[in-house]
Amino acid sequence: MSGGPLETAEPDEPEIAVGSDAFVDRGAGLEVAVVGAGAVGATAAYDLAREGASVTLYEKGGIASGSSGRAAGVCYNAFADGLDADIATDAIERFRTLSGDDTFPFTECPYVWLVREGDDRRADLIRGGIQQMQENGVVALEVGPDELAERFPDLRTDDVAVAGIAGAAGYTDPARYTACLAAAASGYGATIETETPVGVRTDPPRVVPTADSNSVDSEREYDAVLVAAGGHTKALLAAADVSIAMKPYRVQALTATETIAEPMCYDATGGFYVRPHETGLLAGNGTETVETDPDSYERSANPDFGSSLVDRISHRFPGLEDGENAVARAWAGVCTATPDQDPLVGEVASGVYVATGFQGHGFMRAPAIGARVADQLLGGDGIDRFDPTRFDGDESFDIVEGMDLDGLE
Repeated sequence: MSGGPLETAEPDEPEIAVGSDAFVDRGAGLEVAVVGAGAVGATAAYDLAREGASVTLYEKGGIASGSSGRAAGVCYNAFADGLDADIATDAIERFRTLSGDDTFPFTECPYVWLVREGDDRRADLIRGGIQQMQENGVVALEVGPDELAERFPDLRTDDVAVAGIAGAAGYTDPARYTACLAAAASGYGATIETETPVGVRTDPPRVVPTADSNSVDSEREYDAVLVAAGGHTKALLAAADVSIAMKPYRVQALTATETIAEPMCYDATGGFYVRPHETGLLAGNGTETVETDPDSYERSANPDFGSSLVDRISHRFPGLEDGENAVARAWAGVCTATPDQDPLVGEVASGVYVATGFQGHGFMRAPAIGARVADQLLGGDGIDRFDPTRFDGDESFDIVEGMDLDGLE
């Protein structure tokens, strides 16, 4: 689950400097609909609009009212695969470039992932993964418990077998980022249609009113339609007779009043992550590896989730108070899975594009994925490995937790 923001705030139109990264009107004369105003959709809308395309961004609720508003805001480059590392590098650099007092915060913070003694398989995965990261030019360091304790004295390390430290990492407020990019897209001329549910159709690409639409009373054709609607993407495309190999699944997170300064930490053996947050700390796990309905899932966390997770966090950060009283808020959100744990990004039918299936890493990848899918809509090559048509759409597969270290194998 890539959540932190508890309220979705829409700032005034931000002053985002485009600078040397400015596009040159490749989209002039192109009409594009983006369905889904989460982090990926808002970023793509921004990149398309500043390229000169005529963009309409549709959202059934408010900006970042879905998964992006419930994401953790953890951003790091700890990927052994070259493509994943490149995307993470681009995303973090863009977070840094776009962040500021008038936009959204991005706080640099080391990211540590570790396994405990006796967890030999995961320890080997960390060691091998860090070696691959270094070969790919990723700034990552393997450390043992003593060195980890010296660097982070508030972190318990006596049961740590091995840990990694990512040099490029930080955290931000996902709702503020998303609202910022949507506002910036509007500044470049995009039309933002919130509280406006729509359907999608193909041949030709278009959006159509739904039974509960209140501002769309007729279908509208576009040169291209991008569906970046998180867990709802599958159903939206199914209504257009397009099947994709994606499953939404439920995850849980919380904020607690106890404060940590650094690092952000993923305890792979304990199965949880934690980062600093303005209210104290933010943490999560609680992944349920079964397909869920993104419209009717339980948005509150399970009754015992908060106290159980805080107890485990206090094992890793012994200075924290444990128990239910430390929990400020707990909630659930939806992530999306694919058969091979790679996302579905690209053209899925003539003129219809998709961006989904991020295994909980959608927000942290949004600045880079939004740029890449926008480029593809404008005639670029896209990302071959993420081509959504690599699957038939009716595959049977198990949901795998996005942060699991098996991806390092």
